[in-house]
Amino acid sequence: MIAFLRGRVLEKHPNRLIVDVAGVGYDVAVPLSTFYVAGEPGAEIALRVHTHVREEQLALFGFATPLELTMFERLIAINGIGPKLALSVLSGLEPRELVASIQRADLGRLTSIPGVGKKTAERIVLELRDRLPKALESTGTVPAPTAGDRLRDDLVSALSNLGYHRQAIDKVLDKHLSNAGEQSFQDLLRTSLKELSRA
Repeated sequence: MIAFLRGRVLEKHPNRLIVDVAGVGYDVAVPLSTFYVAGEPGAEIALRVHTHVREEQLALFGFATPLELTMFERLIAINGIGPKLALSVLSGLEPRELVASIQRADLGRLTSIPGVGKKTAERIVLELRDRLPKALESTGTVPAPTAGDRLRDDLVSALSNLGYHRQAIDKVLDKHLSNAGEQSFQDLLRTSLKELSRA
């Protein structure tokens, strides 16, 4: 599983980047919010990555910020929303505006995104309203990710790519991260897998 890429922009297109990492080119689908902040070909870039595995296909989805990745993974956890539609949502609204629209239940703003109808917009609001990044709810600004946030993001990404449902993952991580202490990513992943496999 690929969770992070650092390299140089080899090619740049509105919905994808090819990132050269030590001579290997990674084709990464990106939302417009990431495309706009990516440099021109030759510029250095660092991306948080969601690796999506389905049957014989492996696809990489890249994001400039942890918030974009978090919103993407929460969107694809909703029944009926796949990676392509989730990418369209993030391309249609900046992450902070998306969060604000969900908080306000602004269906008009959400349905202005190509591919998002009223039922899908209602499902997004219903599923995500109580699961938005907590630090955004009062300030409306993107917080600097803490070490704990990054650890949780990495664990969610790893467990999602192994096929576990987001609700089950959140439940297990809520339990174990509050008492994580100095446990490493590997220890927490092993503990979480053990519990999820028993569920």
